[in-house]
Amino acid sequence: MEQLSSHLAANLAELNARFGRSADFYAKELELYHCKGAIVLFDGMASLKGLWQLLLDAASRRTPPGPAEQLTGEQVFALLFEHSALPAEPAPVENWDALIQRLTAGMAVLLLDGCAKGIAFSVQSLNARSVDEPAGEGNLSGSREGFADLLRVNTSLLRRCFRNDALVIEINQADCEMKTEYALCYCRDTADPKAVQKVRQTLQRARPQLLLDSSYFVPWLFPCKIRTFAPVRYTERPIVAAAKLREGKFVILVNGSPSALILPTLFCENFECLDDYAGTAYFASFLRVLKYISFYLSIFLPGVFVCWAVYLPELLPPQLLFKIEAAEQATPLPLFGEMLLVILMLEIIREAGLRMPQTLGHSVSLIAALIIGDAAIAAGLMSTPVILTAAAASIAVFVTPSLYEVATVLRLVVLLAAGVAGPVGLAACALGVLFGLTRVSALGVPYLRDAVFPEVPLSPDGVTRRSYPKLSRQPFTIWQKRGG
Repeated sequence: MEQLSSHLAANLAELNARFGRSADFYAKELELYHCKGAIVLFDGMASLKGLWQLLLDAASRRTPPGPAEQLTGEQVFALLFEHSALPAEPAPVENWDALIQRLTAGMAVLLLDGCAKGIAFSVQSLNARSVDEPAGEGNLSGSREGFADLLRVNTSLLRRCFRNDALVIEINQADCEMKTEYALCYCRDTADPKAVQKVRQTLQRARPQLLLDSSYFVPWLFPCKIRTFAPVRYTERPIVAAAKLREGKFVILVNGSPSALILPTLFCENFECLDDYAGTAYFASFLRVLKYISFYLSIFLPGVFVCWAVYLPELLPPQLLFKIEAAEQATPLPLFGEMLLVILMLEIIREAGLRMPQTLGHSVSLIAALIIGDAAIAAGLMSTPVILTAAAASIAVFVTPSLYEVATVLRLVVLLAAGVAGPVGLAACALGVLFGLTRVSALGVPYLRDAVFPEVPLSPDGVTRRSYPKLSRQPFTIWQKRGG
């Protein structure tokens, strides 16, 4: 790493060569104790008012007026850094990488002539989105706070959930062109030390071209050419991240993104939420069972409908079969092609409503749904049973939003297999989904642990859950078996 020069003019010339064309670069030359110096910062990221109150006013009032003994740069540095009450950063700035890192973090750096080290001051004034409730994670109980875009704000929200020394937050720069900061968070008393070292080394070895979200680390954390299920979860709620940290898991935050990556996770955790622990055990268990049913309906319902109606019509009740046959006789497309077209159109509508401005997204979704649902049936292009089945499967997937991408892809795969190979294709897809779940693991933790074959008939906190006082008697960590 290139060290700073002891000559102020050389350092300022290098800074002007790097940032001189940027309108937000600010450099102010001054004199402290009759020693030349300069304050450098980025306007809009550091507060000039806070800087003046912190340093310039206090230091300039100490400079004796008129001729006096001139202090060297090393002496002024020692006086300000070691023998003054100015709240400077604990580590001096000694090289160009450290200087640029401090400046881009919103700090102001004091450079002195005759000294090859600088003093950084935390006078950040970063404008960012305020802390508000996440739009994608709806809960009836619990905190309404959500992660913001700035990394330091997110780490402070996470720190407020812990009133002890258990939380560890390691902040590093990613090996990418923009040197984006990220934070690895874990609890020292519940996280596995070997897993901590493995995750830390993996993040340091990652080479993303850009790092805009915590999900960019997933290909390095779980290298796989075809990834059906990823044992990670995302949240924008600090309280959820804090709860997962207490279970021995890791939370990865990236500067500029409100989405926190949690790993490792279990398959059953996609069907849990904060409200499960605020209500009664029997109602929470009922909702979890309902979520499991909704997830599998969203995957298999269109394929099962096509398989029964085309290949196994004798299994359907006669009245239902007659209605399906009467509806299909009025449409030009076969049942399989019709179902595939409806599902694709529903996904196009969802994507259009999501990407358009919020004021227009709901209107576009409503108009498109009316066109497909009413006009298509009236024109005889699609049948009512097919639209009803596809709509039910598309709505059911929103019950488990964390599995939306997986469920959407698997729904199309199951439909294609059922339409081409009938019952054989449907059974092959069911076995494929089960195999895809069983082969997934993260840091030695199986994705389906205590979900398919638990050691007890019903796991204490799995598909169903026990009362919260009973769960609190045996605190759970991801690195140990769940108690019976």
